[in-house]
Amino acid sequence: MQIVLKEKNKIRINKLIDWLLYFIGYTVVFILVTSLFDSIKIDSNHLILWSILIVLIIYLLNKTIKPILVTLTIPITGITLGLFYPCINVFILKLVDWLLGPHFQVTNLYIAFFAAILLSIINFIVEEIIKSIINKVKTHA
Repeated sequence: MQIVLKEKNKIRINKLIDWLLYFIGYTVVFILVTSLFDSIKIDSNHLILWSILIVLIIYLLNKTIKPILVTLTIPITGITLGLFYPCINVFILKLVDWLLGPHFQVTNLYIAFFAAILLSIINFIVEEIIKSIINKVKTHA
């Protein structure tokens, strides 16, 4: 019976480590993307702290509000052949902008649109790199 408990705890710890790696990777990607665009600004006094908070809020919004928005906008996304989907990401960025006020500002929606696309692409690449590292560690363990 204890072996099962140890196995469940090991699975939970592995999932937590996976989530932390994705979270750290997304935070780094977010800092890099915001440094590329002048119209997306993070409070520079505590850049890492605000970036972590922004990524956490984006994560929570992506898990709660985004599925509802995607479901409601399926017809528009279908008509535009998927081009409307990044607009949902821009909406999430603007919502975080509204929540954090002066600590995070998105001033240009067109730049936010391209930043959202770039965030998605770079995040996909980072996820693939992290997945390959995790798979290598799991196979050697």
